[in-house]
Amino acid sequence: QVQLVESGGGLVQPGGSLRLSCAVSGFTFSSAFMKWVRQAPGKGPEWVSDIDPSGVITRYANSVKGRFTISRDNAKSTLYLQMSSLKPEDTALYYCARCLSGSPCDSPKYDYRGQGTQVTVSS
Repeated sequence: QVQLVESGGGLVQPGGSLRLSCAVSGFTFSSAFMKWVRQAPGKGPEWVSDIDPSGVITRYANSVKGRFTISRDNAKSTLYLQMSSLKPEDTALYYCARCLSGSPCDSPKYDYRGQGTQVTVSS
């Protein structure tokens, strides 16, 4: 059974930081291209970042570049998203997902995803 379980979300003031985690089980995490996607209220899903299986190659949406860092620990089957200099427009449900084979990873498409963790940036 495939499971992706996010944690680490919460309420933070503008300029603050949060670290999201995604614990994965049910498939070979160390071979998977992974990503973070977010969805703000009333908007469609937005690709945030993705990472290759080795953790060496990472990509970011322009809206988060320089502020967010994606990483992974293959020994722990866990994906991370370090978020800093948070802005109110970063408020969204953040979920981790496995990139859909045959489709660009820098899209909201996936084959497995977690339930998500809410991030709210507000003073």
